[in-house]
Amino acid sequence: QVQLVESGGGLVQAGGSLRLSCAASGRTFSNYAMAWFRQAPGKEREFVASITRGGSSTYYADSVKGRFTISRDNAKNTVSLQMNSLKSEDTAVYYCAADYRGTGARMRAMYDYWGQGTQVTVSS
Repeated sequence: QVQLVESGGGLVQAGGSLRLSCAASGRTFSNYAMAWFRQAPGKEREFVASITRGGSSTYYADSVKGRFTISRDNAKNTVSLQMNSLKSEDTAVYYCAADYRGTGARMRAMYDYWGQGTQVTVSS
């Protein structure tokens, strides 16, 4: 089992920044690729960004490329999402997820463990 706890969400104006963090506990964190997904009201949960086990590769949804940065610290068992130039369409609940296969895939079904989510609201 891996337990994931997100933090850092909140209310921010359009154009502002937020940094989300996800703390992992349980099994060896470095064995997992990690990702962020988000779900807006009335919409499907969608891929935002992912990072492979050692952090050498990162992947982004086109909608956030150039604005968001995913990173991880395997010594501290954390993964972060730096979000800049936020837009109203970024408003959603953001979820941290862990993938034992280590691929950093974009599909929800590839992820074994999920956090409870943290709300991000961007006001225009």
